[in-house]
Parts: sequence; C-alpha cells; structure tokens
Amino acid sequence: MSAKILDGKAIAADLIADVAKRAADFEAQHGRKPGLAVVLVGNNPASEIYVRNKHQACERAGIYSVGHPVSADTSEADLLNIIDDLNNDDSIDGVLVQMPLPSHIDPDKVIEHIDPHKDVDGFHPFNLGRLAQRNPILRPCTPNGIMTLLEHTGEDLVGKDAVVIGASNIVGRPMSLELLMARCTVTTCHSATRDLADKVSRADIVVAAVGVAEMVKGAWIKPGAIVIDVGMNRSESGKLLGDVEYATASQQASWITPVPGGVGPMTVATLISNTLHAASLRTN
Repeated sequence: MSAKILDGKAIAADLIADVAKRAADFEAQHGRKPGLAVVLVGNNPASEIYVRNKHQACERAGIYSVGHPVSADTSEADLLNIIDDLNNDDSIDGVLVQMPLPSHIDPDKVIEHIDPHKDVDGFHPFNLGRLAQRNPILRPCTPNGIMTLLEHTGEDLVGKDAVVIGASNIVGRPMSLELLMARCTVTTCHSATRDLADKVSRADIVVAAVGVAEMVKGAWIKPGAIVIDVGMNRSESGKLLGDVEYATASQQASWITPVPGGVGPMTVATLISNTLHAASLRTN
C-alpha cells in the first residue's frame, strides 16, 4: 500500500480563494474589509516567519491585516493595554498574539484578555468551552484545519477509532474534542501513556502532535489508517521532519499529510476563515 497525499497547500489555497469571494461580499455590504491584528512580542525568527505568512494570506483573501511589533522587554501590563485597544477597535475583527511569549508574560492571562468574539485563534476558555459543549463559535485553527483535511479524504469518520498523540491546549485537547464531535471514538495519548505503539496500531486515524521528530514509527501504523502529522521539527542538517516516520508510515497508511505542506498551510487558512467568520458575527 502507498498512501495518498493530503495536500494541505492546495486545500488551503482553495479555502483562501473561497474566503476572498466572501470577504469581497462583506466589504461591498459593510464598506470595510474584515480586519485582523497580529501582535508579535520580540523577534523570534520562527514567529516572524509565521506572522509574515499570515499577513500574506490576508492579502490573498482580501482581509485587512495590521501588525503590532512589540519589544521583548515590554511589560505584561503594557501588552494587556495593547490588547484592550484592539478589543475596542471596530475596524479589527480578529486579535492574535503570536506565541511563544517571553518568560515574564503569562500566556494564559494574555489569551483570556482577548475579547472571545475576536479570538480567531480559538484559544480563549469561552471558545474551548463552546467546542466542548458541541456548540462552537470560533474553533482552534489547527484542529479545525485538520478536520477539513479529513473531510477531503471522503472517508466516513463516524465510529472510527482515533488516537491523538499530544494533549496541549492548542492542538491535542481541542483535536480530541473535534473528533468526538465527528462521532469518532477517541483516545488521547500523552507523556504518561503506556504502550503507545499498541494504541497507535489499533487506530483508524492517527493525529501526531507531540513535537518530537519521527517519534511515531511507521511500523506502528495500522494498514489503511489516516495519518495526520502536526509536527515541525528540524534535524541537525536543517531538514524539516514531522512527528511521524514518514517513509515507512506512507507505505502503511491510506492517507498521510506531508511535512511541510500538510497541516501548516491549513492552520493559516483556517485563521483567515475564522477572521471572516468573526467579522460576520460581529456585524450581524
């Protein structure tokens, strides 16, 4: 068996093109573009790349985008004041604070300070709670983007056994909630999980979001399983590697995401879609 590739880059391009059409309709109706503000604290090179990709996607989608670069030594209080200003700015529909933050700033406090109706990352407890209640408003971008990828397989997800490796608030936990909402039977694995290989080997869907290069061995993958690799890890030679041993897993799986070009583009495209959704909700 050789897996079919879930081309996140192509699927994301289609999603952004669709958002562009709907954003044009929004602008014609309301006299302004949907607006996204991205706050970047410090000069982390990886974060700068992510922010640049988000601004470029906004341009393609007809979304007004504004950056707020802030020095790394900015106080937590000053950062919260910036968020207050953006929460109160009627031209801004989405507020995103790029993670990670410097150690002197509490990320939970920052996330909770964002107006939940402008929380286009979907990290606010209000939005995670709505997802847990199966009544989401703004859904976390990476898990939601993964659900779009799964839809493109054409597989019926109902009743499938899914394993999510990783339990972070950003990916793992909301991913499990998304799969539960799709009526999968979900196992969430983490650092204290025993016999991970056995659990993975029984799964129809594997979502790896642990941040360790090739930790999930290809031999563990059940023949015909769908494999979603969220990992972005650099080898010593500089090569990007996922959390899954791709070469072997692609011979076992029915569908698999590449790294790069799989989940990453879907996260950005879903953020753009969330911004339009937030704008529509706010104006209506």
